[in-house]
Amino acid sequence: MRIITGKVRGLQLTVPKNMDVRPTADRVKESLFNIIGSKIIDAKILDLFAGTGSISYELASRGARYITSVEMAQTQLAFIHKTCQTLKIDNIRIVKQEVFRFLNSTNASYDLIFADPPYQMPNIDELPDKMLPHLKEDGLLIVEHGQKTSFESHPNLYDHRNYGNVHFSFFKKQMTEN
Repeated sequence: MRIITGKVRGLQLTVPKNMDVRPTADRVKESLFNIIGSKIIDAKILDLFAGTGSISYELASRGARYITSVEMAQTQLAFIHKTCQTLKIDNIRIVKQEVFRFLNSTNASYDLIFADPPYQMPNIDELPDKMLPHLKEDGLLIVEHGQKTSFESHPNLYDHRNYGNVHFSFFKKQMTEN
């Protein structure tokens, strides 16, 4: 796992073998960041199911103003804390909490929300509706998922990208009419 670009670009991070995670592959992550590009600069971002923190580090390296990373596994949390210290990243707030509980307990809104849930999560189809209320009007929600999940009929879906077994669905809030 490496940081692709930005302040700490090229840095390789080794994920401990005892972590039950599926870090987003570097080539897939690079494609994702080519799509979202300038939306990161000075943005307030929420990284759900943070895992290794790979997406959060990349966001911080590329100029995000503030990142909240939500993860509930202690091994992953310890890795994120240690990596933030090593990289001298101080704009990532790490929250140990189950994602749905976190979403129900906060009224914060974000410019960008990224979620990489377990691909076999039973209620994965509920994620967009739980996250969209926390998205700013011009914000972007991205859900990484496997090929068996489809958000095709969701009214807020505006784009979908496929990179082999990795899929990204992009959502925006519906514009309200006055």
